Amino acid sequence: MPLSPRYLAIGRIVGAFGIHGEVKVEVHTDYPQRFQQKTRLYVGEEDDVQPTALLGARAHKGHLLLRLEGCPDRTAAERLRGQWLYIPIEEAMPLEADEFYEHEVLGLRVETVSEEFLGYIQEVLFTGANEVFVVRGSGEELLIPVLEDVVLEIDRAGQRVVVALPPGLRQGL
Repeated sequence: MPLSPRYLAIGRIVGAFGIHGEVKVEVHTDYPQRFQQKTRLYVGEEDDVQPTALLGARAHKGHLLLRLEGCPDRTAAERLRGQWLYIPIEEAMPLEADEFYEHEVLGLRVETVSEEFLGYIQEVLFTGANEVFVVRGSGEELLIPVLEDVVLEIDRAGQRVVVALPPGLRQGL
């Protein structure tokens, strides 16, 4: 089972905006309002982040525009392109019982309702319609849609996921 990360990615800087150092951010959180409430973010890659004061945030054409400490002009903002924005994992929003963070399911054992082992969750794909678990076991890969009638239980304590596979999903296995 993978260790819980220290930080949770909530956005990625995709470019500079204007000449006063604002950065344009692609939001990677279901709670974008947190940008209005935060005073500190962490910028970089998960294993090498730097604390940065958040001086302002505003919405603009499907993105957020942020003003960050130490980013006074367009040149400084351009240097941040591609960097991730993080919060400490302790500041993650509490989830409903049927929701999960990606890191919580990676590595979980997947089995059918009849306790047939299918493999372990290696990746979560975000398709827009629903998430998809990429499950690998015995050299095979299985793509399991995260739907209420397919994923019956996510047992974090028991480190397993119970699924009811729809007909035809296992072709080729």
